[in-house]
Amino acid sequence: MHNLLKQTMNYNRILLKLSGEALMGDRQYGIDPKRLSEYAKEIKQVVAKGIEVAIVIGGGNIFRGVAGAANGMDRVQGDHMGMLATCINGLALQSALEDEGVNTRLQTALEIKEIAEPYIKRRAIRHLEKGRVVIFGAGTGNPYFTTDTAAVLRAIEVNADAILKGTRVNGIYNVDPEKDANAVKYETITFKNIIEKGLKVMDMTAFTLSEENKLPIIVFDMNTNGNLLKLISGEKIGTIVNN
Repeated sequence: MHNLLKQTMNYNRILLKLSGEALMGDRQYGIDPKRLSEYAKEIKQVVAKGIEVAIVIGGGNIFRGVAGAANGMDRVQGDHMGMLATCINGLALQSALEDEGVNTRLQTALEIKEIAEPYIKRRAIRHLEKGRVVIFGAGTGNPYFTTDTAAVLRAIEVNADAILKGTRVNGIYNVDPEKDANAVKYETITFKNIIEKGLKVMDMTAFTLSEENKLPIIVFDMNTNGNLLKLISGEKIGTIVNN
């Protein structure tokens, strides 16, 4: 496999996947304004380069449907609560981006017309073409599907060139690098190899959907200042997953 990371400088449209937990910063729950501001500044730098940016953000810093179900809550109810949590995070990120002078639109899979547009593919693409950052909230709008799956689905629908999955780790390793100092990082890896090795990158539904549609995933450390811009500029940041 040739150096696919070098091709990121040619990407026109990306989908950035952020976890809700990332917004907690050093807190135990909720949203850390400092972390939110840092992310907004990172995204602004990329938009300034002319890259079209769509974003899907999780809601785990507020509520996770799976966790609710594990404690006896109805899974469908729990997942709908999780979807609403992603909308809260979407509103927070939208506000932070607009404080930085970045034009944004929040679209949701559940209709909440007082605070966001309903998700409409053509409208989303038009916003992106006009240089607006589009934040997709409420996941897919369906229970039993994660925001990872929502990220892949939206990326395919709006014809994104790649999914950039921002995490707190600088790529994919053979074992958890936070638990094993001898962990080995992969610069590139195929979907098939990840499945064979049992590595945790995204849930299997999202992963399969990405593989079938030949949509590359780049896993990188979003919490290091400048990493997002470096990645877009073609530097070897993170791990790229492709066919």
